[in-house]
Amino acid sequence: MKAQDLIKRKPYLLWYTKNYDALSDEAVVEAVLNDGDFNDVRKLITILGIKKVAAIFRKQIKSRRCNYDPKIKNYFSLYFKKYA
Repeated sequence: MKAQDLIKRKPYLLWYTKNYDALSDEAVVEAVLNDGDFNDVRKLITILGIKKVAAIFRKQIKSRRCNYDPKIKNYFSLYFKKYA
């Protein structure tokens, strides 16, 4: 199973596209962490691995254009600091 398959099953996470196979892992991580529930996050971590998800998240929050809600950013910063 790929991360893109998770979005295919939950298309409301990325409503702006129907081309799910062309999505990058970065786009999937951002959508799931921002708009998914914790079961979606657990599935994503199972698929990609916690270290990869944490690395993608950390890279995204350091960029100029950060699309994470401040509460989500804070929560997952603490979560990945402890578990990844």
